[in-house]
Amino acid sequence: QLQLVESGGGLVQPGGSLSLPCAASGLPLLFFALGWFRRAPGKEREGVSCISSSGGSTNYAGSVKGRFTISRDNAKTTVYLQMNSLKSEDTAVYYCAADPFQYGSSCRFGEYKYWGQGTQVTVSS
Repeated sequence: QLQLVESGGGLVQPGGSLSLPCAASGLPLLFFALGWFRRAPGKEREGVSCISSSGGSTNYAGSVKGRFTISRDNAKTTVYLQMNSLKSEDTAVYYCAADPFQYGSSCRFGEYKYWGQGTQVTVSS
């Protein structure tokens, strides 16, 4: 069983930056694709970014591309979401997720096996 714990959320001003780490435990991350998702109030959960198990391929939602960066550190068993130029519409609960069934050189948004508890990100003046 893989456990995922997000942190780093909080209140940030528009245009600011925030880094969200997600620490994994229980299993090594080598064979897992990793993803970040978010759910804004009153909206469905959406995929934000994902990174392949190899670390060689990433995908981003169009709304965050160029502003957010996903990365992974298998040695530290951690996946990160670096968020820059934050906008009010980025306000949401952010979740990290892992999927052993996407092992390979690519990743996609879809049905992930393991999920963290979420961390609140609020972008406001």
